[in-house]
Amino acid sequence: MAGGFLQVNFGGFVPLSTVDWPGRAVCTVFLRGCPVRCHYCHNRDLQAGDDRRDTEEIIRLIGSTRMVVSGVVFSGGEPTMQKDALVALAEASKKMGLFVGLHTNGVYPETLRELIGKQIVDRIALDIKATWEQYPNLLKVRPETTGRIRESLALCREAYADGRLPGFEVVTTIFRGRENDVPVIAREAEGVDFVLQQGVEGMIPPLSFDEIKRIADRLNRPVKIRTREDGEVVYDKNRIIIAESIVLTDIMQARRNT
Repeated sequence: MAGGFLQVNFGGFVPLSTVDWPGRAVCTVFLRGCPVRCHYCHNRDLQAGDDRRDTEEIIRLIGSTRMVVSGVVFSGGEPTMQKDALVALAEASKKMGLFVGLHTNGVYPETLRELIGKQIVDRIALDIKATWEQYPNLLKVRPETTGRIRESLALCREAYADGRLPGFEVVTTIFRGRENDVPVIAREAEGVDFVLQQGVEGMIPPLSFDEIKRIADRLNRPVKIRTREDGEVVYDKNRIIIAESIVLTDIMQARRNT
């Protein structure tokens, strides 16, 4: 605590983004710190370090964007690592009338449980990085961490199914040579939005949009495909449904209601 306020380990702020919540203009708050060491992390500088700020300062930043955004996305690093601060920021954002989104690796299910229980999160993007048995060696995490991520997945699926969580998607980043992981992860994402995201790392040629489409064709379900070249599209059975990704949530919701 400083100045009487709860503190947050702050990573950065983007006042206007159209990519962190496709289909919606949002501001994005980055929180510092992450227990996972992904080799492809594009925010590696936020995995560690210290920049303590009063949460009231961050709330003022969020509030300064209300004229041009409809929501706020919390990302990182791993934002759920700072449970109390994240809950306070999400509560304040909801009081402003903003939609609240979250990008997470799922390592802290207790944080997700509180956000969902208090109904202060509208959309969660859960990153499943590999098949479960690969997590400890590939990402340098303890074996029990995998169980916590699976708990987060189950929690979000249940909340999405019963309406407590309006939006939920599972995201997997695909690298060349890891294509066979996708059908396994897709089974974990059955019944919810599933994103195939182009992985970009070093000198390894990334999978092209057409290559990712061929992977998607094996899944027999609609997916979102995200690439640098083509942005995000909704794709199903060898056809592009629409290049407005927000529509897929409506498609999946309609399927569940029939």
